Amino acid sequence: MSLLPHDQDRVTVDEAVRYTQGADAAAVLLDVREQREWDAGHAPGAVYAPLSALAAGAALPSAAQARPLVVICRSGQRSQQAAALLTARGARVVDVKGGMRAWSAAGYPVVDEHGNSGSIA
Repeated sequence: MSLLPHDQDRVTVDEAVRYTQGADAAAVLLDVREQREWDAGHAPGAVYAPLSALAAGAALPSAAQARPLVVICRSGQRSQQAAALLTARGARVVDVKGGMRAWSAAGYPVVDEHGNSGSIA
């Protein structure tokens, strides 16, 4: 995996896939949408940490701790907020332009909580 761009930079969905998928991936795709949205559909392999919980002081899930983060939401607004919050906590973070809408539009898979084909809520 190539290094992430500077903190709080925005990346495309193609860059997000390159940074977070495959054997060489060192970054974690962190989905910051709320439970209903996550359950309806998310990127395979993403780690769930809703912005509301992070803003309330919740710790990152263990799978995302001490690793570079590529943050995604539905459209890209909440991921920007999460990136700022997590950067302030000392994490290495970028966010995905266009969020899960752009992810799905680019043809990348979306799965539900059971691993079946999901949707963007």
